[in-house]
Amino acid sequence: MNRRELFLLLGSAVVWPAKANSQGPVPTVGFLSSRSPEESQHLVGAFLKGLGNTGFVVSKNVVIEYRWAQGRYDQLPALAAELVNEQYQ
Repeated sequence: MNRRELFLLLGSAVVWPAKANSQGPVPTVGFLSSRSPEESQHLVGAFLKGLGNTGFVVSKNVVIEYRWAQGRYDQLPALAAELVNEQYQ
């Protein structure tokens, strides 16, 4: 992963607390990409590895919400709004 991809990846993640469970709120990370899931496998892998290095484990103490524009850049604003609105439901 090069520096540009890393900053793009970090810039596309949004974190907010999810609904509380028995151990308190679990943070939710919104992952927004202009690519498809298949094109982003290496980025998602690096992202999850980075989360793991800081103590976060998906489905244990963090939730990831993915949104994929699949090359349709005009869809990015709607997908971003969808991620932001998720935190209030």
